[in-house]
Amino acid sequence: MRHQVCIIGGGPSGLLLCLLLRRAGVDAIVLEQRSRAYVLGRIRAGVLEQGLVDILHHAGVGQRLAAEGFVHDGTLIVAHGRRVHIDFKALTGKTVTIYGQTEVTRDLYDALDAMGAPVLHEAEGVTIHGAETDAPYVTFTRGGQAQRIDCDYIAGCDGFHGVSRRTIPEALRQEFEHVYPFGWLGILSETPPLHHELVYAGHERGFALCSMRNANLSRHYLQVPLTDRVEDWTDETFWAELRRRLPPDLAEVLVTGPSIEKSIAPLRSFISEPMSWGRLFLAGDAAHIVPPTGAKGLNLAASDVWYLSQALIAQYQGDAAPLAGYSAQALARVWKASRFSWSMTRMLHSFPSEGPFLARMQAAEVDYLAGAPAAQTALAENYVGLPY
Repeated sequence: MRHQVCIIGGGPSGLLLCLLLRRAGVDAIVLEQRSRAYVLGRIRAGVLEQGLVDILHHAGVGQRLAAEGFVHDGTLIVAHGRRVHIDFKALTGKTVTIYGQTEVTRDLYDALDAMGAPVLHEAEGVTIHGAETDAPYVTFTRGGQAQRIDCDYIAGCDGFHGVSRRTIPEALRQEFEHVYPFGWLGILSETPPLHHELVYAGHERGFALCSMRNANLSRHYLQVPLTDRVEDWTDETFWAELRRRLPPDLAEVLVTGPSIEKSIAPLRSFISEPMSWGRLFLAGDAAHIVPPTGAKGLNLAASDVWYLSQALIAQYQGDAAPLAGYSAQALARVWKASRFSWSMTRMLHSFPSEGPFLARMQAAEVDYLAGAPAAQTALAENYVGLPY
């Protein structure tokens, strides 16, 4: 096969990149290791920055998002005896939208299907060849048959464990990582949300987050030790612990119910530089991971995809400068968003091994946030998303 751009990874990043390129007349193909059902079955983030909402409308897949998404003007932080409402709209003029990543992925699939775009699932053993040359190609096996795609450029959207980042020689890669000493236990339940906006709760027993997917589908999280297993937590134990970490008035109105999904995710901050090598370009989790505290994972991948799509389109129009500057441009935003996620994580989680000094510093930070409009504005600007 021959295509201009071969995209490895069929999650929302790869699908969105393919759609943006094909809308501009660039011939792109997507390779995905898993089945479509598996991709659509993954439970992921649901807080979309205004920038991502704008990109989805630009790509022609904003109709259902506009009809079914929940626009949030702010968020509530309750920690160390303080209750701080961050009014995004008043402070920045922007909002965020609650719309599940699964729904974003479904909309992208529908659009690509409608235009007949090639998305090849269950592509196994994907290997990148000649990325440092003018004639890169990708090999893989599908349905027991060896296949090859020759292309001009390769986009690695295949996540932290994918082949793309590892293709860049170790001698040329610099990786920065911080692993947090806890994870998030998350459950999905067919219950109404606790509050009309997300609630971030800092507590001496650990962090908690009350989020939602729609009017009768809630997503709640608890900070737990890395040694905990999902089997250690019954639904009853989860709800009881969540109530302990919430203020009494919120705990009283929490609606509980059976979980329909339950999982534990470790937290890490990770950035790999550079995000390009020859004709290979990384986007999303292939190049960076952020803790979910600041709701930046999918949104940060989207800004990568926007930069990369516009750079590739410009390349085919005769302007090579944007593609040459892609890595530096993307990384500048990656580091800022990673700083925000790291700072939110430090402010709201419990770090028992670091002693009482950190706990008092966290309390002072929340106290300062509560009384400083400038601090609230800085948090709001980062949460709704820094400009592209």
